[in-house]
Amino acid sequence: MNGEVLDFGTTGFLHFSNLVMYDRQTESWWQEFSGEAIVGEMTGQRLEILPNAIVSWLDFKDAHPDGLVLSRDTGAQRLYGLSPYAGYEAGGRPVMYQGPPYFGLPAMERVAAIELGDEALAVPFSVLVVEPVVHFTLSGQDLVVFLKKGTASMFSTPDIWTGRDVGSIGVFDPNVDGKRLSFFAREDGEIADRETGSTWSLLGRATSGPLEGSVLTPIVHRAQFWFSWQIYRPDTLVYEGDGVANPVER
Repeated sequence: MNGEVLDFGTTGFLHFSNLVMYDRQTESWWQEFSGEAIVGEMTGQRLEILPNAIVSWLDFKDAHPDGLVLSRDTGAQRLYGLSPYAGYEAGGRPVMYQGPPYFGLPAMERVAAIELGDEALAVPFSVLVVEPVVHFTLSGQDLVVFLKKGTASMFSTPDIWTGRDVGSIGVFDPNVDGKRLSFFAREDGEIADRETGSTWSLLGRATSGPLEGSVLTPIVHRAQFWFSWQIYRPDTLVYEGDGVANPVER
């Protein structure tokens, strides 16, 4: 930020039911959703948000066999791999939530949340299970959302690796070399494009076919529980399937 590298910790507070960080250099507080400083001398400054995805270890290892992995030998007395939030999603409502009512979707529905320009879109995981590839245009930007099964929830069982399969998402610009591709999910679960028949990974890389080695440009998104996202962006359009998205009625 302004040529200075900040390092962060967690304040222990939530805003919009979302993590509030602090930087150790100025002790300003920062909203995780937006990357914006909301308290302190850095108020109004905004961090650059990088595209990211929560994916299974298998998907990461296949895509990046030489990728770096954080060590568990950190010096901290922590049981990595065990979830402190086991059972969090079981009750169908957020624990310790105090805020306005949530509308449109179940509180604990996972959504692919995307902000572009002045618009926001939420694609529910429950819709993606039925329609695992979604094309949409938001604020004039073409995008495609992929869902792939095989990622365990950290909110269901104490041992994360035994958690229920909630899947992973990727969000990308579907244009490659100036040509817009149309994607679909094959019967075997692989994602392919109709134009060349190339297959694509969850991380947006063509793994076979004429476009093998090509990489889609990722679009910033969050895999988020609906109750916290709709507080942050109450004007969010909700994707309902078959190319249709509507605002939530309140």
